[in-house]
Amino acid sequence: MSKKDSTVGRIQWGRMLKKLKPYTIKKGLRYLKHYGPKEFWIRLHERFEPEEVPYGPWYEAYIPDEKQLDQQRHRRFLYEPLISVAVPAYHTPEKFLREMIDSLLAQTYRNWELCIANGSPEDETMLKVLKEYAAMDKRVRFRDLGENLGIAGNTNAALEMAEGEFVGLLDHDDLLAPNALYEIALALEKDRSLEAVYTDEDKVTTDLSEHYQPHLKPDFNLDLLRSNNYICHFFVVSRTIIQEVGGFRQEFDGAQDHDFIFRCVEKAQNVGHVSEIVYHWRTHKASTADNPASKMYAFDAGKRAIEAHLERMGIQGEVSHTPDLGFFRVKYPVQGEPLVSIIIPNKDEKESLKACIESIREKTEYTNYEILIVENNSTSEEIFKYYKELSEDPRITVITWEREFNYSAINNFAVRHAKGEYLLFLNNDVTVITKGWLREMLGVCERKEVGAVGVKLLYPDNTIQHAGCVIGIGGIAGHMFVDMPANRTGYLHKASIMQDMSAVTAACMMMKRQAFEEAGGFTEKLSVAFNDVDLCLKVRRNNKLIVYDPYVQLYHMESKTRGAEDSQAKVRRFQEEIEYIRCQWIDILKKGDPYYNKNLSLTKWNYSLRPLPGMEKKSSK
Repeated sequence: MSKKDSTVGRIQWGRMLKKLKPYTIKKGLRYLKHYGPKEFWIRLHERFEPEEVPYGPWYEAYIPDEKQLDQQRHRRFLYEPLISVAVPAYHTPEKFLREMIDSLLAQTYRNWELCIANGSPEDETMLKVLKEYAAMDKRVRFRDLGENLGIAGNTNAALEMAEGEFVGLLDHDDLLAPNALYEIALALEKDRSLEAVYTDEDKVTTDLSEHYQPHLKPDFNLDLLRSNNYICHFFVVSRTIIQEVGGFRQEFDGAQDHDFIFRCVEKAQNVGHVSEIVYHWRTHKASTADNPASKMYAFDAGKRAIEAHLERMGIQGEVSHTPDLGFFRVKYPVQGEPLVSIIIPNKDEKESLKACIESIREKTEYTNYEILIVENNSTSEEIFKYYKELSEDPRITVITWEREFNYSAINNFAVRHAKGEYLLFLNNDVTVITKGWLREMLGVCERKEVGAVGVKLLYPDNTIQHAGCVIGIGGIAGHMFVDMPANRTGYLHKASIMQDMSAVTAACMMMKRQAFEEAGGFTEKLSVAFNDVDLCLKVRRNNKLIVYDPYVQLYHMESKTRGAEDSQAKVRRFQEEIEYIRCQWIDILKKGDPYYNKNLSLTKWNYSLRPLPGMEKKSSK
């Protein structure tokens, strides 16, 4: 560790110690009771691990300065829709109410209206403040409700007030950044087909002294939304969509926004994402944002919201809580009994192959599968003896590839011999950990919108080797959470929840045969590197999802049989494969992976912040 890293670490841990107040200690005890000692310690260590790029200075460098805000105020839009901001208010402290309204008055985009439904008409202070602001600016409107109708009822009253073409949802004690509506309007002007848009967000302390825990989101991600309400704030949707789906539903109180978002995105033809942090979520001691264990009813409501969504979509799925409350697992049952062809290339490696085969036999509960071993220029007698032994199993076939090693060509060759409707590409140096692994993968892969499924791979020392791939990491593509202890869950638990990604590794990847064939199979110019990334991107180009499923885990001894890239020929071949990906997929490399966020690092594997120009200058003021 460098002297600079050591200093940053001391600062971060020092900040943690400063937070050890009676409330945080009490909160910690609640978490200890929920998780148990072992899991609590893991999560505590993960939560307070020093940030590689501290968010406070990063945020100061990130926000637009006054010159940029002034430029935004003077921009002329070709399309300038009225955006209504709906706020359900109930006994809002005066300070919070004023700050929320002031955040609207500071917007650089001017065509907005604020619609506040006041569910506490007996609160004279609130009424005085609302009248004051309504008199000051005609865009601020409020309606006194006769009584508190609850979060769903109060929100619906605010939605009914809205006259805008688009409507955004704002909590009564949260804040919008000055450029929030400007960024939304830019997105709507750029793509007139958008019917819903969401933004990134962070949390802010009650006194607004500290911004923390930025939530930097991917573009629309169906499986992530089924795992967690990642869209959350700031969500803006066409008023036409709202009228079609109806407002908030009281039976989902606690997760009413998750249910509402599901119903909106089910109807919306195009959901956009603005990757800018323009919503500030104020946290309180009693809020679920800061104390997940305090409102179990909210998480039960979230589970029911996902179940209701699946039912509307005609999808069978069993929803359950994960240890991290507010994050969910959907288990998809297998439909029918389709044949799965497991394809394993091999050269000489008897012990690795044997461990792989034995783990399949031991951990596989699904019975309708075949194994194709592709023999490629082995020389040892023992491997051919083992092949003969394996051939006695009617489910195992050994086929021979007689040309030089080419991973893509070998697998394409095997697919021509495979009988299965589903193809499972598997390295010979993996061993299955998860019992029922094949059924789990098949249940996900059978879904009509899915093209392929990847899994969590671990090194033998129980650190992560693969938790999905991000395009652009390391220049071309890279695995996420490499070397992180497997018992950790990572940034916003992304190592441990199901989500869609641009690519997964073919060390263990199941793909529909139809998706494989429509994509044209593996590109044989890519004999060793990036062939799985290329195939996944071709499948994505055909509008099929690539799903990362962490509920299947295998051990992987990566590249054990291939050897190092240590000869001139190998180095030249590797450079040619890099150049192929750069030429073929230049658009995604330039624009960025849609399942990643532009503000995240392309040199780190752990979703850390990408350093910004000017950070040191601003943070030194």
